[in-house]
Amino acid sequence: MGKIIAIANQKGGVGKTTTTVNLAASLGVLEKKVLLIDADPQANATSGLGIDVEGVERGTYQVLEHTLSAGEVIIETESPNVDLIPAHIDLVAIEIELVDKDNREYMLKEAVKGLKEVYDYILIDCAPSLGLLTLNALTAADSVMIPIQCEYFALEGLGKLLNTVKSVQKIHNMDLDIEGMLLTMYDSRLRLSNQVVEEVKKHFGDMVFDTIIQRNVRLSEAPSYGESIIKYDASSKGAANYLNLANELLKKNKEKV
Repeated sequence: MGKIIAIANQKGGVGKTTTTVNLAASLGVLEKKVLLIDADPQANATSGLGIDVEGVERGTYQVLEHTLSAGEVIIETESPNVDLIPAHIDLVAIEIELVDKDNREYMLKEAVKGLKEVYDYILIDCAPSLGLLTLNALTAADSVMIPIQCEYFALEGLGKLLNTVKSVQKIHNMDLDIEGMLLTMYDSRLRLSNQVVEEVKKHFGDMVFDTIIQRNVRLSEAPSYGESIIKYDASSKGAANYLNLANELLKKNKEKV
């Protein structure tokens, strides 16, 4: 039985999509069967896996509308063992279209319920908001991974996100766990980066992943080539970080690596 993990933080630019794409690719390299669901209208995870967003005619939008099943929109990617439900800018409209529907928070959960038997991990790349798209992702997920950038406003808004998680646990998904908090964009030369790491670990202890994603030029370049860091430069620091994260995730879920 597979596990669904939503990667969420309403703050933009914290490394959500970078984490979703590269964690998926790393798990794939470790021979896990992975499905990435792009639930962000910006569709960066889709383009980050080498798919032309303009050419996407069926994807997350149709799945949430229930006009197509998840199985009908899944596409293979060039990353080994990684499949994708792509996104397109039309996903922007879904929040308005779902607003007056019954059980609107459960649309994604309903659509993907059979896929846990097919995939080891299903990763959902969430939009940088706490709207209906993110709510659908959290309701469908078994756990949530929260990327936190090692910068000044790192903890800003985190309380709001954790309150949303609590509210989802209470009303829509009592089984939702916090998979962990992931520190991203770390620069060991900066005192501020080290202070943020210290602060987050002091506040959240065991909830923080041991793996820290460091700032890495190759990691920033990879999306412009439509490739994961594993494919773009497997010898880079960024690739090593995400492989470590994948191994830590498997260990945490007591799987053999």
